[in-house]
Amino acid sequence: MFSQADNELLTRVGPGTAMGNLLRRFWMPALIESELAAPDGPPVRLRLLGEDLVAFRDTRGRIGILEAACAHRRVSLYFGRNEECGLRCAYHGWKYDVDGNCVDIPSEPDGGTALKPMAKRVSYPTAVRGGAVWVYMGPKEFAAAPPDFEWSLLPERQRTVTKRLQECNWAQAVEGGIDSAHVSFLHQRVTLAPLPVPRNPLIVADRQPIFEVKESRFGLLVAARRDAGPASYYWRITPFLLPFFQMIPPVVEAPDTHDCAYSGHAWVPIDDENIWNWSFAANPHRAFTDAERAFHESADSQWGPIDGNYLPLRNRRNDYGLDRAAQKQGLFPGVEGLANQDAAVQESMGAIVDRSRELLGTSDRPIVLFRRLMLRLAAALAAGTEPEPARHGDWYNVRSASVVLDRKIPFEEGAAWLLEGAVRQAAE
Repeated sequence: MFSQADNELLTRVGPGTAMGNLLRRFWMPALIESELAAPDGPPVRLRLLGEDLVAFRDTRGRIGILEAACAHRRVSLYFGRNEECGLRCAYHGWKYDVDGNCVDIPSEPDGGTALKPMAKRVSYPTAVRGGAVWVYMGPKEFAAAPPDFEWSLLPERQRTVTKRLQECNWAQAVEGGIDSAHVSFLHQRVTLAPLPVPRNPLIVADRQPIFEVKESRFGLLVAARRDAGPASYYWRITPFLLPFFQMIPPVVEAPDTHDCAYSGHAWVPIDDENIWNWSFAANPHRAFTDAERAFHESADSQWGPIDGNYLPLRNRRNDYGLDRAAQKQGLFPGVEGLANQDAAVQESMGAIVDRSRELLGTSDRPIVLFRRLMLRLAAALAAGTEPEPARHGDWYNVRSASVVLDRKIPFEEGAAWLLEGAVRQAAE
């Protein structure tokens, strides 16, 4: 049983919390790059890990992410003027650069010479990769390079990225992502029929996968094993990469996924009860077609529909478009769209699920190990030990995989060549 105290530790991410301190040691996607497309363009309101922030691209194209409140009278800098390499507060004209330095106080007779050093705002390092603006919110002395996700280093036509709001705690969204067992139910269209994917005739897919979970230097390898004939297993291998990234194993007719595109998620906490559910896709072998790009990133893509502010149009206020007639006719959850299906069940648990009242089974082993890993790392950080993966961006250059293997071959050995990413930062 997961205690209430452990649940509090796992789910609370604000400043000064144990889990919040841990998450801040890692780079995270903050904005889609197009949200800050033009120098001197409109600032963007942002909230991450319980902190209210403002983002802007200055005259020289540099990106700043600062605490949102002006030092003077605590007015939000979101309403400020982005001009001449700084963000100027609309109330009295105090101006800040991308590093949070106060560079002008025109409301003071002497230009505020003595006030400027005291007016410095908290600012966070940023980087642009894979169509996303990344931010590091931890102590600057521990900042390393951003993670070398293969998808984030590919040419623009070979990757996509989008996001949508989800109204629940980050941990229950992560747990949904590493739970391969739900694919046989929540995302199916034929009620209680044999799993229709993959369609390889060698595979007799079943609904009771056996899980093997291995700790990895980047987090966890979650492998779901299903029977694929008398001598073989069909493996779906899901990397969970600290602190909240996941890659989805491709589904194909071939016996392995060596030449496949793949996709995945990041569940970035806005605060304790809301997240940005980021979705990315990558094809390391060729450019996406226009139709494929639209499928992955348009407002009506498989992760939509969403509005211009990345808010889902199917949400808890309209029951995610639940269609009882379609449910009876074979759409297992009665809700269209993978992201809407996930959101429906994960948000239905409440903003923060009470894990002390759960009844877990053998298929929940990845979830148990995820919780133990996060609590262990948070406790270690509180005792003075930094999380090692945060120092090694190269550890993140991996892929997900699906593969048919001889039953005698351990999945981590048989699939090793499929899990290794090919693009390195040095190749940029």
